[in-house]
Amino acid sequence: MEDYNAAFKWEQQPDAEKLALKILSLCLEEHSWLRELNYQLHEQTSTRLFDWIDHLTVSESHELHHSLESCGYVEEGRFTNCVSYRHPGAQLPTIVVSDHPEQYIGVAVSVESISDFLMVRGLHREIHGSIYSPYRRCLVEKENNISFWVVERRGTRTMECSYPASEYLNDYMASLELWTCRPRQSLDEKEELHSTLGIAHDLVAVMGRDLAAWIVLEGERKYWQSRNSAGHIQKGRQDRLGMGWANHDHYTFRSTRRNFCQLVELFKILGFSCRERFYAGEEAGWGAQVMENGNAGLTLFLDVDLTPEEISIDFAHQSLPEIHELGTVGLWCELHGDSILKAGMHHLELQFNFDDLRDDLQKLGVGMMDPFSDFSYLRQAFTKGETWTVDPMSIQRLLSQKLITEEQAKLFSEHGAIGSHMENLQRREGYKGFNQKNVSNIIKRTDPRQVQV
Repeated sequence: MEDYNAAFKWEQQPDAEKLALKILSLCLEEHSWLRELNYQLHEQTSTRLFDWIDHLTVSESHELHHSLESCGYVEEGRFTNCVSYRHPGAQLPTIVVSDHPEQYIGVAVSVESISDFLMVRGLHREIHGSIYSPYRRCLVEKENNISFWVVERRGTRTMECSYPASEYLNDYMASLELWTCRPRQSLDEKEELHSTLGIAHDLVAVMGRDLAAWIVLEGERKYWQSRNSAGHIQKGRQDRLGMGWANHDHYTFRSTRRNFCQLVELFKILGFSCRERFYAGEEAGWGAQVMENGNAGLTLFLDVDLTPEEISIDFAHQSLPEIHELGTVGLWCELHGDSILKAGMHHLELQFNFDDLRDDLQKLGVGMMDPFSDFSYLRQAFTKGETWTVDPMSIQRLLSQKLITEEQAKLFSEHGAIGSHMENLQRREGYKGFNQKNVSNIIKRTDPRQVQV
């Protein structure tokens, strides 16, 4: 059987990470503002500065080019006075090589809103780039010839600030409003999906694919946060430092079998390409398609019920027939709705210091499930699931179709069912992939039928 995932065998990249960490370490030694931010992020958000870095800037030299090449960085783009390099096999900061005649080094930290970052510190600085434009930046402080920037990105990897035409801002806000206010909870699921695909086409026509993708996931993130207490609490912690959700890692959507190909099609409209596929094993009865829009810096995990016979098919593009039993993903969707519709995302995964987040959220009343990945290069765990009320009509329909038992119907009616999570993720050595071995266990542990009251 052909190994579809052969092209996506992600490996640790310790040498590349060491190069980026070395540059950051030199900056931290000489820049008090960066040291303070590093401390604040650790103490107040349970994150590390390295995971917020958009890019590192260094002066051109033969030695640097050799180091970049030897550890796997490749040229990505040429801009005014600089060239950007990225590592295609790793999740690491971009390294920008400057041809500035003077020795130059700098750190650019990604935030959701530069103005929020400045506001919470009472700072007045010049911001380059138009409001809500694809790329903006602000020099916060230069110290010992080291520059500390904060940057905003929306659907682009450029290093040049954007100044779109005057109608751009209205188009952006109108597009975001169109997406966030779309129908999610009508009784006509097919019409909702048709409308959603149409809106995606409209957004692409006005904003372009990559920016439309950013707008869509900005809206989905807001909807998820409105229904997830852990996310609401953590967002508040990060907003106190003006960081927002710029530490996002990937977005997970659950789908019924009947709608899965349309979910994939939606994200293809938005410029996402299929990456590796997952199959969780016979017991779990679950699979996933990973998708990525590299220009926008966005990654998706799309979950669906699968039978053992379907592991070898291209289930992202081949329609899945209805089956007479529900796995974890299917039941979740039948109780709450598909993620792209009523339910919203199953979870948002963000990068943290794993143990710190677990301990710090525990003090705030947010529990964490046991890890389902616990490697030196990848650690993952869900917060304990948000419990959502279930529509009595959904329970009755599932009961009449003999897809749940009387006991389960009573449980869901009286106590609700497990809904969304926030995921605690820690990556090291630039590891870009996901854990393919222990997914069965975590899927089983998030099945609504397994919840103990």
